[in-house]
Amino acid sequence: MQTLRQLTPYVKEALQQTLRVTKFFCFLHVTNTYICTFAWGMGPSMLPTINLYGNLLLAERISTRLGKVGPGDVVLVRSPENPRQIVTKRVKGGEGDSVTYLVNPKNSDEEKTVIVPKGHVWIEGDNKYNTKDSRKFGPIPYALLQGRVFCVLWPPEDFKSIGKDIQ
Repeated sequence: MQTLRQLTPYVKEALQQTLRVTKFFCFLHVTNTYICTFAWGMGPSMLPTINLYGNLLLAERISTRLGKVGPGDVVLVRSPENPRQIVTKRVKGGEGDSVTYLVNPKNSDEEKTVIVPKGHVWIEGDNKYNTKDSRKFGPIPYALLQGRVFCVLWPPEDFKSIGKDIQ
């Protein structure tokens, strides 16, 4: 039977390794929550910017926390219809902006103009014919913005930087 002195180096090494792993996961959590995150964007609403079958996106979280997101930015948004879902849309207007949009682009050319209220943004998908966005649920609170997408990472043939693009 081993004595306590013989076990001590093993216990000490196990505690050191546990501490290293814990620090690593804390670093990952802080980075993902406050600095940048990965997201999987898919579906028809952001065609042609984001692939129909999915792209791995890289989004930074600092701009949304500092209120530096504006028209043309592609953002991750907590869905106002399903809070468990994160969607990708483009900001068309910030607070105080006047936004003109097609009410039903598939069936008519009827336009409406709204003024985005304080603390809100107007978001739309790039594919105006197949998207659920502010045209359906109105301006969304700025607090629902989760990050600003700046890069498509995967698949390799879709690798690109995403900047401001006002359509």
